[in-house]
Amino acid sequence: MARTSEDTTPGPQHVIRLADLDDKTLEDVLELSGRLRNRRGRGELAGRSVGMLFFRGSLRTRASFETAVHRLGGHVVNLTAMSDFWELEDREGTIMDGRAPEHVKDAAAVLSQYVDALAIRPAADGRSWDIDRRDAGIRTWARHASVPVMNMESALWHPMQALADLLTLRDNLGRLAGRKLAITWVHSPAPASAAVVHSLLHAALRYGMHVDLAHPPGFELDGAVLAEAEELAASTGGALETHASAADAIQGAQVVYARSWQSLESYGNPTLAASKRSRHVDWKIDERLLALGDDARLMHAMPVRRNVEVTDEVLDGPRSLLVEQAGNRLPSQMALLVNMLRSS
Repeated sequence: MARTSEDTTPGPQHVIRLADLDDKTLEDVLELSGRLRNRRGRGELAGRSVGMLFFRGSLRTRASFETAVHRLGGHVVNLTAMSDFWELEDREGTIMDGRAPEHVKDAAAVLSQYVDALAIRPAADGRSWDIDRRDAGIRTWARHASVPVMNMESALWHPMQALADLLTLRDNLGRLAGRKLAITWVHSPAPASAAVVHSLLHAALRYGMHVDLAHPPGFELDGAVLAEAEELAASTGGALETHASAADAIQGAQVVYARSWQSLESYGNPTLAASKRSRHVDWKIDERLLALGDDARLMHAMPVRRNVEVTDEVLDGPRSLLVEQAGNRLPSQMALLVNMLRSS
């Protein structure tokens, strides 16, 4: 397994983004995911502990990750910010005379003495995309931990969701190269971060898929992520095309992935952001749109706002993969844990 793409110093292997898994490791994880889907593991993590730190809420990620560790025979130390511990400082060289009584470097060093790996869901500050996109919080943990660190969704990346998405795509489409995936923005009064879409985009293009991305003006994804996506497409034979209409993107697609994400143009300005979203309340997946695909299946990372993002008819219909997709979080994370910890 490759080290994180931005970290060249010796130390444990981390997964901050999917690119931190080299091609062979990613294939090994996906193959093992299929074998682990219907069994509880064989004690691969017996005697091992995984620390899970949540700086913001979670449902699927927390439940699936904790269950994954238990099914492999390991133990979870589950910590939630503001209820189980205090605010932590992640800036280097700062004078700590503010609210935070402890620095991440000290917390990471100490927790590394107790557990064999750390899985972290950091919280973005929410005021500046230029700052939040650096993922400084989780990278500080990775820099100072002496055990592997896994990203359970930062501002920029969600590699755990991407693993489950790849597994779901392969289960339903077989070989992914040349298959068409439509990723379309949908309206939500409380949009998510772009992390899921960033990771999905890179994962799909890495496997040579043809991705049609649709969103209203002003909801472009991170520029550096898009530039890297274009490079991936060029190197794998994939393709990336952007549309201003969901219908244009869905035309002929085998899979439609619906997701709401924040406008990076109005990031940190909730009043402006709400005004921009209010102009696009018609961006919703219904049967009419889904029918434009090639017997298209629907994917969505959840939570999903029914009849706002996607209609009940689609969500409860035979082509909805949402429950299967969410279920795949469990075996894919089991496989990743086995891969990361069996030789550490």
